Amino acid sequence: MTAGIAYAIPAGVLLATTLIKLAALVRNPRDVFLRSICAVLAVAFLVFATAAPPVLRVINDLSGIPNLAAPLVYCVLTAFSGSSIVLLIYWRDGDTDSTRRSTRLCLGAYGVVVVALWVLFILGDAPVERLRDLDTYYASTPFIREMILLYLLAHTIAAVTMTLLCWRWSRQVRGALRASLLTVAAGSVLAFGYDILKVIAIVARWTGANFDWLSTDAAFAIAAVSAVLTGVGFLIPTVSQGAMSRWRTGRHYHALRPLWTELRPEIPPTSAAPLPWWSSTDLRLLQRERDIHDALLRLAPHCDRTTAQRAYQSALEAGRSPAASCLEADAAVITAAIVAKTRTAPPLAPPDRWTVKSADTAIGLIRLSLVLRHSPLVAQAQQKGPSPRRTKEPSP
Repeated sequence: MTAGIAYAIPAGVLLATTLIKLAALVRNPRDVFLRSICAVLAVAFLVFATAAPPVLRVINDLSGIPNLAAPLVYCVLTAFSGSSIVLLIYWRDGDTDSTRRSTRLCLGAYGVVVVALWVLFILGDAPVERLRDLDTYYASTPFIREMILLYLLAHTIAAVTMTLLCWRWSRQVRGALRASLLTVAAGSVLAFGYDILKVIAIVARWTGANFDWLSTDAAFAIAAVSAVLTGVGFLIPTVSQGAMSRWRTGRHYHALRPLWTELRPEIPPTSAAPLPWWSSTDLRLLQRERDIHDALLRLAPHCDRTTAQRAYQSALEAGRSPAASCLEADAAVITAAIVAKTRTAPPLAPPDRWTVKSADTAIGLIRLSLVLRHSPLVAQAQQKGPSPRRTKEPSP
């Protein structure tokens, strides 16, 4: 795997994550938390996009200054460290006066670090271009050495802070948020490991040993995994909420199938054809609910009050609650109305009609559909059709 590709993989993951969050930010432009997470992910992407050796060479060549790309990458990494802490503060505490004060303090501190990095680079002397091993090659060079240690210190503080905050908060929550925090914490632990390996390689240079591979190979591998874990961790709540929403919508859509199938002959011929399976489940559910309501309107003149009373009393005698008995009465009325219309029975007079109140809400439609599938009273109504007699209206 070439160096460019090795950097491109985590950069691509972070870019995709950033674009997903940006889409959410477009829909909620005033969400401070979304703005913070977009900033963190975008800066993390820039870390890997600018740290790739081919990109470093281009920056150095365009500027005409050997190793100018180094402090640029260190500054981007420092910005990532500061923005990560800010994100977690907003995530945990929300947009409050205390949060804004903590944010200003954090950004101010890391801003000072960024300025110091450039000052140290200007004061130092790094004439030999190093694309992969600058940290160890200049480990003993005055001012350049301090620049390297400063960026590692800033990154270490952020990694430790993120780990501790995520771990403590994860013990107070459950579900997707807990999984998200633990994943981000794991990424932060690896980020701390990156700093440790870098420091070991630098100290080794001070003692005359050569552990450069820890800095150039091992540390980079850990940083790549850390970046992916952090990006995934921030995505978990969004993905989980979206998946749960689609799952609930799909369940509701399929739960309405018995009622929709029963009413299908009564759906107006002018209604649109059912949407294909690849369409949005939300749209398909909306269409199914609309078809059911349209069909019920066409059946309304044949919904018999007497049939409802008979089914309601039978359900009560079978031990059902009043609410469950009303559902069974509505289901039986619908079935009997379909039979009556099939037999070309004349419409009922308004006083003899029954209003299917269970269809007033989405959850009522689902319960009605389930009753339609399982209730023995529905089967009886299908066999007998509407009652020829009138009785008193049920009082649920």
